[in-house]
Amino acid sequence: MRALNPIDFLFLSLEKRQQPMHVGGLFLFRLPENASPTFVYDLVQDIRKSKAMPVAPFNQVLSGLFWDVDKEFDIDHHFRHISLPAPGRIRELLTYISQEHGTLIDRAKPLWTCHIIEGIEGGRFAMYFKIHHAMVDGVAGMRLLEKSLSRSPDEPSIVPLWCVRHNKIKHHEHKPIGAIKSIINIAKNQLEAAPTVTKELYQVLTKELGKHPDYVSTFQAPQSVLNQRISASRRFAAQSFELQRFRDIARTLKITLNDVVLAVCAGAIRSYLLSINQLPKRPLIAMVPASLRNDDSSHGNQITMILANLATHKADPLERITLIQRSMQHAKDRFKRMTSQQILNYSALVYGPAGMNILSGIMPKHQAFNLVISNVPGPTKPLYWNGAQLDALYPVSIVMDGQALNITMTSYLDKLEVGLTACRQSMPHMQSLLALLEEEIQTLERISQATTI
Repeated sequence: MRALNPIDFLFLSLEKRQQPMHVGGLFLFRLPENASPTFVYDLVQDIRKSKAMPVAPFNQVLSGLFWDVDKEFDIDHHFRHISLPAPGRIRELLTYISQEHGTLIDRAKPLWTCHIIEGIEGGRFAMYFKIHHAMVDGVAGMRLLEKSLSRSPDEPSIVPLWCVRHNKIKHHEHKPIGAIKSIINIAKNQLEAAPTVTKELYQVLTKELGKHPDYVSTFQAPQSVLNQRISASRRFAAQSFELQRFRDIARTLKITLNDVVLAVCAGAIRSYLLSINQLPKRPLIAMVPASLRNDDSSHGNQITMILANLATHKADPLERITLIQRSMQHAKDRFKRMTSQQILNYSALVYGPAGMNILSGIMPKHQAFNLVISNVPGPTKPLYWNGAQLDALYPVSIVMDGQALNITMTSYLDKLEVGLTACRQSMPHMQSLLALLEEEIQTLERISQATTI
């Protein structure tokens, strides 16, 4: 039995009918050469017949303020097999994902589901996996994926992905004692972090809030079309881009890869808002999740967030990049002075009121940020599942009241895989952002080429 940490509790508390708090992934697999016509069906049957039991975090069920092991696991609740109607285009696949991602997961059972989807054009099949954000963050989810799939096309396995053993999880043999120890450890960590956190808060309040040009506060985000109350309807769009294009821009302009990602997103969003005559005069603010994971674990949440100034009020792409880079670096410099636990405590105090506002809705016209932009490093080598090569993986994420758009990216091999998740009612023609992302990459490439001449 393991106590919920504050971030787990926040994700669970924020959930409501129109605001599911699960994350997911759409994984496209290419059938092996000379694969049987019944390859996918056989794979599904092997999984259903498997006697292997789920392991952490897939066997964890809510028990009050704790995670406990589910003693009544039912594979039929978590595992589904469907076939798209002909012609099985990517458009139909994305429509299915959009519909499924808007539905809540049953809290009486482990908080995840897996969908195997066949009938996709081009000799491919897909897996859509969703899991509650209280169980994993982006880095943990990526580690689960890498450990569950194979690096060899010749390694057959019928062990379901949720039964593959990962790192060892410590279990307490006596539940009440284990729960008490968990609570004591949390309290101890809070006390040890207090002095440094207090010092950093004093620095912000006396020297940075409203004074330092690169400090981004929770009061700067303007009202925009992105910041409406959302419905339960989702729209998901996805596309792959060559990762080397981003690396070349970063090297030429002497900034980080993540700075380029933010600049491309900022330019695309600016163009989108201009096209619907909804660009605010003040710059949009993005929440950028940052991993604090310094171990080999693959469950739970160890993340904080950085607020980035997207400089969408600037027409010049280079001016936008400069402001983005400075705001990100300012936050990184602060976090370098703190341990992971101190950062978590600092974030809880600084960003906690924003979370409570989302939870309570007391100030519906105020938001700490306008949207979420996340970039999670992914596998650098090909992955396989029973000989089928993973062709692409697209992250599917969360939108909330006041933040109707989420842009999540992950790298795989030589590609940057982009997943856009939005409220279908709040974001008209959201999928046009994919073309605008490509246009912004081309703009930055032209600037980079001119810089090297």
